[in-house]
Amino acid sequence: MDYKRIILGFGLLVTLYLLLLAWQEDYGPQTRSPSGKSSLAVDEVTDKSTQSAIPQAPKLKKTEGVPDFIPDITDQSRLEPSERTVTDYDRLISVKTDVLNVIIDKVGGDITTVSLPAYPESIDLPDQPFVLLDPINDYVAQTGLIGPSGTDSSLSRPLFRSQFNEYVMDDSGVLRVVLELEQDSGTKISKTFNFSKSNYLISITYNIENFTAQDWSGAVYGQIKRDSRQPPRSGGNAMMMQPFVGGATRTDDESYKKLEFDDLEESTFATKREGGYMAFVQHYFVSAFVPDARAKHNYQARKLPNQDTYIFGFTSPLWVIPAGNQDTQSVGFYAGPKDQYRLRDLAGGLDLTVDYGFLWWLAQPLFWLLTKIQENISSNWGVAIMLLTLCVKGVFYPLSAAAYRSTAKMRKLQPEMLRLREQFGDDRQKLSQGMMDLYKKAGTNPLGGCLPILLQMPVFIALYWVLLESVELRQAPFILWIDDLAAMDPYFVLPILMGVSMYFVTAMQPEPPDPMQAKIFKWMPIVFTFFFIWFPAGLVLYWLVNNVISLMQQWYVTRQIESGK
Repeated sequence: MDYKRIILGFGLLVTLYLLLLAWQEDYGPQTRSPSGKSSLAVDEVTDKSTQSAIPQAPKLKKTEGVPDFIPDITDQSRLEPSERTVTDYDRLISVKTDVLNVIIDKVGGDITTVSLPAYPESIDLPDQPFVLLDPINDYVAQTGLIGPSGTDSSLSRPLFRSQFNEYVMDDSGVLRVVLELEQDSGTKISKTFNFSKSNYLISITYNIENFTAQDWSGAVYGQIKRDSRQPPRSGGNAMMMQPFVGGATRTDDESYKKLEFDDLEESTFATKREGGYMAFVQHYFVSAFVPDARAKHNYQARKLPNQDTYIFGFTSPLWVIPAGNQDTQSVGFYAGPKDQYRLRDLAGGLDLTVDYGFLWWLAQPLFWLLTKIQENISSNWGVAIMLLTLCVKGVFYPLSAAAYRSTAKMRKLQPEMLRLREQFGDDRQKLSQGMMDLYKKAGTNPLGGCLPILLQMPVFIALYWVLLESVELRQAPFILWIDDLAAMDPYFVLPILMGVSMYFVTAMQPEPPDPMQAKIFKWMPIVFTFFFIWFPAGLVLYWLVNNVISLMQQWYVTRQIESGK
């Protein structure tokens, strides 16, 4: 068996994979432009915020304690604030913390906009925060009360009062935004948004004062409303696999259940479980409702008929407040980066929105090591990637050394292999037998150089996803012209250096006896250089350093073999 055929086959598979990514980019789901609009007028924002597909309040059974989550799709033009009217500019409440800029609509108390000051929109716009919840994408977070005594229905949303229209967090690090409402029955309802310093979690608390002669009954719901528009790619990496965009939740069988747009067009997703979460996921960022972990909730995702609008929501159990009493319920809403350590503490499985794929069990330790290097050795993420590569190569050195020894022995056999080819010509059977006898006599294995490569591939794939999914590397600078390791090298310096290093790596390999194989082998560095042009600089840096270390290791082992050691 000619081990070069295996290596070449592997290289061709990688090339085909890259071509598949390019095809997906060209012919897969495309990013739609927001009709040329960079911003919306206030009246446009508020109109969208009230157009809600409120879950219908079913017949609540005290014995069951959990209402079914039944969609109620109505004419959106009928959705009006109940009773009082208010001007558009008076409807919006602005909230600013150290990490969040939030706009709350008094109609319904919906969160219509969330921007993240710590994450600029782009390198060129460092003072413009990244906008996560965005009315342009019809992307809002809604909470309310449904049921016999609830405030929300398909016909109206409540209009809350607030003391101020602008709130800014002070040095205390705590900020409360209180919305108040009094129902016709006399029941007083307050909806409080609780913010804390350096925290992307917003606690939404309902307090109901039922000082009437009848029981108050209803259920808390929360839902993320979003269209299917793909967010703009970061860095313009046309050849990269596109990260998942869609809903996510937890079921009894899966800690991380993806809710794809295409699937929701076919059928509605529904599950009932204790605790859990309902999230909307995109590259680097996530928004998620995290209801009370001690209660059983209904979770549902669906597409609104004849609209490019999707609902990802939950409904809590029946909430009954006896006459003359008051009670509170809270739900958490997270809107921020996909920080797996923050998310892990919020809900089980929510950290899996940092999607490392089927090699998550390997990717998570690699990410942990990368962050420890960045925190304790070098704050530069590029240097941290280089040191991580060095660690990985060190762990695999015994296997790599065995491969390099096999390669060095194979090089010594090149004249004999050419002689056998001339001797047997097109007789493949005799040629193969002669080569196997030659390998046996020399004490080498043609597969010796392949096994270490195959063993290292899971590490490379896992690290690929670590670098792709890590929000920590978003807009992270390296040196000189590379100001974003998550974006492609604008001057193609790293891909070219990677190609040169790959050329020297292949040059140290024995040339395949087959002329066609040899020609393909020589073209591989050029082909890989072309594809790596579109890869993020962080990934290209990893591959470049990997090649340089491989060259040094291979040179060292070859010198030992040639000197007879």
